Amino acid sequence: MQERELRAFVAIAEIGRMDLAAKKLGYSQPAISYQIICLERSLGIKLFTRSSGGTTLTREGHTILPTARATLMLIDNIKKECLELGRTPLATLA
Repeated sequence: MQERELRAFVAIAEIGRMDLAAKKLGYSQPAISYQIICLERSLGIKLFTRSSGGTTLTREGHTILPTARATLMLIDNIKKECLELGRTPLATLA
């Protein structure tokens, strides 16, 4: 399971369309679709029902969405903390 896969999952869940989520994330539509396929294989569950009008979360997708959001928030916090540490002189960290 990769961060980019979780970001794709959350974006699609929030927007409801793979093409628009791909645009938001700076991916091509096939690339974001591939991210979801990889995530579904990794988890062993189907996350979305796909139709010509967009995507709908499955029951399983609804179940893991809050955890995926929380995970991304933790990843973002780690990145932010690392940036802040990177700006602190090393002598003050000892």
